[in-house]
Amino acid sequence: MTWLPEGFTPPTRVDLSTGHHLRPILEADVGIDYPAVMGSRERLWARYGKTWGWPPATMSFEDDRRDLARHAAEIAALETFNYAVLDEGETELVGCVYIDPPDDTSPAGSDAVASWWMVDNLAGTELERVLDDFIPPWLSGVWGLHSVHYHP
Repeated sequence: MTWLPEGFTPPTRVDLSTGHHLRPILEADVGIDYPAVMGSRERLWARYGKTWGWPPATMSFEDDRRDLARHAAEIAALETFNYAVLDEGETELVGCVYIDPPDDTSPAGSDAVASWWMVDNLAGTELERVLDDFIPPWLSGVWGLHSVHYHP
């Protein structure tokens, strides 16, 4: 894709100082993704609902599975990226990080759009602060993205 540096290979795992890690989301993650999303649905809707229409109140387990399969296909095609934020044993998904090409809402000159979220019970915790501090330099240093629009 033209929005990524030529020859770029996205990371397959990124360890965080909290003992959590990021890795591309998989369709098989639906069993831990669905409760995370629906357990934080109202806050996620307040953040993403207007822009993405997500997550709808009526989203079923199967709807989420299809959504994760689409994300996995987009990741494989280097179109967009959804990284799950997971505990060490990958028994709990506690958030996601989205990295997308610029879109119509992006300021001129943007080379990507990024956002992330935590489950309700981890919002405002050390893990969220670690992500807030980690993601911008990671996108610049590892991804080569220097004009990222953080939205929504």
